[in-house]
Amino acid sequence: MFRPAATLSLALLAAPASADEITETLQSAITAYEEGDVQYALDELDFARARLVELKTDALAGYLPEAPEGWTRDIDTDAGAAMAMMGGGVATEAAYTSPDGDVYSLQMFADNPMVASMSAIITNAGAMGLRTDRIGRQKFAIQDDQTMGLVANRILIQLDGPDAETRKTLLEAMDFEAMAGFGS
Repeated sequence: MFRPAATLSLALLAAPASADEITETLQSAITAYEEGDVQYALDELDFARARLVELKTDALAGYLPEAPEGWTRDIDTDAGAAMAMMGGGVATEAAYTSPDGDVYSLQMFADNPMVASMSAIITNAGAMGLRTDRIGRQKFAIQDDQTMGLVANRILIQLDGPDAETRKTLLEAMDFEAMAGFGS
């Protein structure tokens, strides 16, 4: 017999200790469910889900490279806010400004349906007339002022900026191997 409260309780045991607010909210959802207050249980689950998405977004932002020496990096903390309207997933973005004032915008999208649709473009970049490059073991498509790549078939990286070599240098500072394990 399936017992949602028992299943959710098991999930709580696996939750990291640092997720106290999330654990408490999930426990509150279980209590509300057991008391028959389904709407409050749903509200608590929505709240817990939002906090988990925040944790996942923060984790994705951890893969943004540091600014090169003399540059600045500004992380857009609201970059993932619209992901629910785009089918879910998480996103992060940072603007890198060179000492000369050139701006490079790095966006990462993970676990979103848009990522799957972009994979065909990256995979078939050469057939579509786009230049390609490899950075480590990752293939990137280059078009005009944009470089795009796909890590682990679920994380889209898009870097916009005026100089292709500078974009490559910024991307070389990323740990794609570690990124492949994102979220697990």
